[in-house]
This record gives sequence, structure tokens and C-alpha cells, in this order.
Amino acid sequence: LPAGIENLPCELQRNFQLMRELDQRTEDKKAEIDSLAAEYIESVKNMLPEERVEHLKKIQSAYSKCKEYSDDKVQLAMQTYEMVDKHIRRLDADLARFEADLKDKLEGSDLETPGSRSLKKGRSQKDKRSSRGRGRRTSEEDTPKKKKLKGGSEFADTILSVHPSDVLDMPVDPNEPTYCLCHQVSYGEMIGCDNPDCPIEWFHFACVDLTTKPKGKWFCPRCVQERKKKK
Repeated sequence: LPAGIENLPCELQRNFQLMRELDQRTEDKKAEIDSLAAEYIESVKNMLPEERVEHLKKIQSAYSKCKEYSDDKVQLAMQTYEMVDKHIRRLDADLARFEADLKDKLEGSDLETPGSRSLKKGRSQKDKRSSRGRGRRTSEEDTPKKKKLKGGSEFADTILSVHPSDVLDMPVDPNEPTYCLCHQVSYGEMIGCDNPDCPIEWFHFACVDLTTKPKGKWFCPRCVQERKKKK
């Protein structure tokens, strides 16, 4: 197993706890904003101009804090997803190498065994049955991976990164869904189109010329054209 995967549950629990804390901080700030707004509306007629400005600055500062907490939560969610995804890709790559090594050993055993010709047919049939079994297991246990915006992660230095080509070169489960303009399975960094009616929904960063998380809402090239036509 990849180094560090045994710590994954603890890391996930810690991140989810931090998300809950950020949620609570945001709710507390929202309550503070409501209180400040009610106080301002009640007292605005009796306030001096300087006092009005000072009070509005307090409200604006509270809104800024809410946005900071929300941004921190989004970043933490992206880091958490990236952490899990890198473990999955590492396991996929290790499984592919293991199967390749096993195949090489079986072929080498056929060459060295005197009675290999008589056993070759039986072994070939066994390999086919094993292959079919792996295919069923993969389709039953794996779940389609939907990926939103993913940025840099503080865990990147401790988790081995696997190039997307390692995943693409592996046998693909015919039941695994495909995404993006390239009609490939999910891998690497992906972004979701903010059009709820988008027929594709998920896109690889490279296919839509993205290298970092864009600010605000993002629409895929197809939906951008549709929006222009409606205008």
C-alpha cells in the first residue's frame, strides 16, 4: 500500500472537523451582521456622518470575514479531494504494475517448465477467467469520480503524484462513465460547468485550457456559445 494511506481516515476526520468549525464561524458572523444591520437601521437617524461610516465599516468587515471563512472551506475541500484522488491514482498505478509483473512471471514460467505446452491452454483459460473477475470487481467497487475545482495541497509533498497518462494507459472499465470534450474517463484536475443544464458537466483542466482555478462562475465552451446565441 502507498505510504501514508493508513493515515487517510485520520486526515479526513481532521479536515471535516475543520470544515465544521469554519461553518460555525460563518454562522456566528452572519448573526453578528444581522445584529449590526438592525442596530444601524434603528439608530441611523440619530447618528453623525462619521458614526454612520464607522458602523457600515463594521458590517463590511464582518462580510469580508464571512467570505474568508468560505474561501478557506472551499480550499480545504479541494485539498481533501486531491488527497483522496492521489491515493486512488497511486493504487490504480500499483495495481496495473502488479498485473504486468504477474503476467511476465506467468510467461516466464511457461518457457521454463518442460510440460508448459500441455498446461498452456489451461493456464490461458484461467487468465481469462481471472481477467473477467477483475473487470466485475472494478465495476462493482469503483464509483464514478466527479471532480470540482482542485488547487494546490499542503499534502502534495507527502503523497506520491502519478501522471494522468499512467491512469489512461491502464485497462478502462467499459462501464466507467466518460466526461469532457475528449470523451475520456475522469482523471487529474477537473472543473464542473456552472450551467445546470450542461450535457457534459465535467471537464479536464487541459482540455479547456485551464491551469488554475478560475474566479467566479465558469462555463464550458459549449455553454458559452449557447449563452451568446440566447443574447
